[in-house]
Amino acid sequence: MKTRGRSPFVFYLLLLAACLSLSSCVDEKEYPDNQRGNFEQLWRILDEHYCFFPYKQEQYDLDWTEVYQRYSPQVNDHMTDAQLFEVLTNMLSELRDGHVNLSTNFDLGRYWAWHEDYPSNYSENLIDHYLSTDYKIAGNLRYRILDDNIGYISCTTFETAQSSNALNNIISYLSPCNGLILDIRNNTGGMLTSAEELAARFTNEELLVGYMQHKTGRGHNDFSSMEEQRLKPSSGLRWQKRVVVLTNRKVYSAANEFVKYMKCCQQVTVIGDQTGGGAGMPFSSELPNGWGVRFSACPMYDKEGNSTEFGIVPDIYAALSESDALNGRDTMIEQAREFLNASH
Repeated sequence: MKTRGRSPFVFYLLLLAACLSLSSCVDEKEYPDNQRGNFEQLWRILDEHYCFFPYKQEQYDLDWTEVYQRYSPQVNDHMTDAQLFEVLTNMLSELRDGHVNLSTNFDLGRYWAWHEDYPSNYSENLIDHYLSTDYKIAGNLRYRILDDNIGYISCTTFETAQSSNALNNIISYLSPCNGLILDIRNNTGGMLTSAEELAARFTNEELLVGYMQHKTGRGHNDFSSMEEQRLKPSSGLRWQKRVVVLTNRKVYSAANEFVKYMKCCQQVTVIGDQTGGGAGMPFSSELPNGWGVRFSACPMYDKEGNSTEFGIVPDIYAALSESDALNGRDTMIEQAREFLNASH
């Protein structure tokens, strides 16, 4: 197996870590380990390092100073840790960002409205029906050939890396098919490099797929210039026929980036619902009491320079039909099959 050169995304991760660790060590104000101190520290960490303030202000008029003024009176040193946790979690929810979490030894503060307020457009029972019992498994991928000679791959996570040999075997096995459905519904992300490795199997040329910035200072608008994100074709086997990528609102983070890459590839059509978003590279810090905070610290954009923080629109909208589901049919898979068979 040939080893590819270091991915540009890995370089950006290392650069981001270096920049943030430097800024956190130089003239960082320290707060006492009490309820007020933890509140002040959390607000300031986000104020100085969170990357989407300009975008969120543009989208829904977020004012982080106003948020401080609203939540600060709710904090006092007589409140319990559980009460403080509730206030801090509510404050972080103002960012409407699934990458922003507060972790303690008794709970995890999170914002899930990015998918909870939308139809799921996903049924594991229906997926099992299409895969039947004779499907194949390679790492995080389940795949088979459907009865109309359309290949089907289910990928519900990028938490693990997929070996080059495994991807070669999958593409070789599905190569007689007339087209391919790549179902990433409910894939909430994982390793950006894993998403990149899979996407690299669907292009024969190097592609500009987007841009990235990193924070250069503590001001809300202190960013580097736009750095290109480029997808290089894999040195292994590559798919050469039509592809449909199925999406829903629970496609997030690295999976959101995967959709961004795939929309740049020829022969790829995205069908489904708008993705959940999550276009910020997450980074972690800590409060005086030891609670961990994770937040978006590095914004990423599509090839037109648009933020994908709130999701990516599909080429063709599709949704699950309740009547279809009752008859064991996944409306979105069936629409993808019809599209691929008509294009063949």
